[in-house]
Amino acid sequence: MASKGKFRGVSGQHPLVQNVTVTQGETANLTCRVEYNDNTSLQWSNPAQQTLFFGDKKALRDNRIELVRASWAELTISITDVALSDEGMYTCSLFTMPVRTAKAYLTVLGVPEKPEIDGLTKPAMEGDQITLTCMTQGSKPAADLRWFRNEKEVKGAKEVNASGKTFTVRSSLQLHVDRNDDGVAYTCRVDHVALAQTPQQATEVLEVHYAPRVEIIHSLAVPQEGQYLKLECMSKGNPSPDPVMWTKDGGELPDLDRMIVEGRELTFTSLNKTDNGTYRCEASNHLGTSSAEYVLYVYDAPTTLPPSTTPPLHPTPPDPSALLDTHASDPTVTGNRGTVPPHASPQTPQRQGHICCPLVS
Repeated sequence: MASKGKFRGVSGQHPLVQNVTVTQGETANLTCRVEYNDNTSLQWSNPAQQTLFFGDKKALRDNRIELVRASWAELTISITDVALSDEGMYTCSLFTMPVRTAKAYLTVLGVPEKPEIDGLTKPAMEGDQITLTCMTQGSKPAADLRWFRNEKEVKGAKEVNASGKTFTVRSSLQLHVDRNDDGVAYTCRVDHVALAQTPQQATEVLEVHYAPRVEIIHSLAVPQEGQYLKLECMSKGNPSPDPVMWTKDGGELPDLDRMIVEGRELTFTSLNKTDNGTYRCEASNHLGTSSAEYVLYVYDAPTTLPPSTTPPLHPTPPDPSALLDTHASDPTVTGNRGTVPPHASPQTPQRQGHICCPLVS
């Protein structure tokens, strides 16, 4: 990256120069022009007042400095692989009587190094307080550091320290780690004029360990005799919880011919009343144990079709004698005839299996 300012000096029998900005390691071109010159020589000298070129004659033994163009109207030289030590005021002299001069300032940009992120513990534990620190060295002027959580920018605390002609920049980010940080990428990006459109950056992905959480998903809203029912124990933790354990009423599953356990699933091939009870799913890893419960009540299979929901055009008054036996024929009533299922009342004849809140130990 190199840029030039406006020519400085007075037109006529006076040298004209311009300031130059270049990135460390690149090439700087210094140009001195004269609009009207009566065959008078031009000379370039460095900040230490050492002559670099007098006309087309090289005066300083530095292989990085080369002649680009020499004439009565112009003297242009180049400095390759520019270093920070090359920065300073360069002088073009026109050897008239008296000698006329013009000065051009060479600014050298220090390129910041690729950033490094420290302070990350792998794995981090849920609830930990950690501080991520990003550092870059060698920038001139001081670089800017920016933090991103995935693609969203977050604010860090910046610190700048001078180191000779360059700067060391640090930025810290404090985190209270939870399970939502697992797999999140934290990126530290360096913005600097010397990097143009290609900023340097470093990324670290958090790994967070946390105790499991469990819930039970059921396939039927109203379990009835003879139906197929699947209970799925959904557990999430890191590390992944050990194989889940199913129990009924605090003991082992009683009928393994009809109750099939496959991984996290408990399947009933054909429900009957003996399946009534409280089913518990438990999952654990080295950080803790979690469980959830499902209370199963198996209802009678319906024996008649449900009544139409469309009222007849001419409703017929009910037969009072028929009302004496509606409890047995009403398909919405479940359980044995004349009985009320557990945890239900005569006023609430319909009851389905339900899930209790997860229990975490």
